[in-house]
Amino acid sequence: MGSRGREEQGGLRFEIGKLAGLQELGVETGCWLNCFRSPGKAFSYKMIEDELAHFDKSINEFWNKFRSTVSDTSCQMMGLRDTYKDSIKALTEKLSVKLKEEERMVEMFLEYQNQICRRNKLIQEKKDNLLRLIAEIKDKNEKLEVLTANIQDLKEEYAKKKETISAANKANEERLKRLQKSADLYKDRLGLEIRKIYGDKLQFIFTNIDPKHPENPFMFSLHLNEAREYEVSDSAPHLECLAEFQENVRKTNNFSAFLANVRKAFIAMVYN
Repeated sequence: MGSRGREEQGGLRFEIGKLAGLQELGVETGCWLNCFRSPGKAFSYKMIEDELAHFDKSINEFWNKFRSTVSDTSCQMMGLRDTYKDSIKALTEKLSVKLKEEERMVEMFLEYQNQICRRNKLIQEKKDNLLRLIAEIKDKNEKLEVLTANIQDLKEEYAKKKETISAANKANEERLKRLQKSADLYKDRLGLEIRKIYGDKLQFIFTNIDPKHPENPFMFSLHLNEAREYEVSDSAPHLECLAEFQENVRKTNNFSAFLANVRKAFIAMVYN
């Protein structure tokens, strides 16, 4: 084989080796090698060169297209990456703003919650005070009812006492009238004078007791005690029997006989 043949054969090996390195692109070279090695097929070097040139052109076109596709894809990926970054940045800013708004809303909610707690506490305190006031008012109303009942009882008791006092005053007036009538009679006939002195007492003064000294007074005092009974005191001169006369007039209520007995006792004292 000459040098030209060896160069052509070396070039062929180089081109075929180059083609063998393109198996990753899915290009199978075995069929071409089989064609060169098949004894039944004879190709001229010119035809092989044309075929290889055509094949190399196809490979180059494929490679350029692939590289262009990869470049476009890379550009698209870069664009997508930038878009993704921009989207992430915008989303981050949006989420940050929203997070701040939510934090502010949480703070406002907590503040409102604290205000509500304080207001509820004030309402509870006012409610407790109101319940306490209601209880005090209820207690005072109960006491007022008791006082009203007591006042009513006192009014009724006062009315009864007033009626009793009125009846007693009326009876006393009638008794005083009788006493005054008797006093007038006794003054004219027995020399008896009746005077009103301190302490709502009546003083009975007898004259014409001592024949030698008819103007000399013999006297005693009389009043009604709390039991509305006759009570005699301050006799001058002193009579030992005055207490007995007092008991008799309380029992008999015969005042005329009482005065007559007192006069007789004074006369007996003079003659004794």
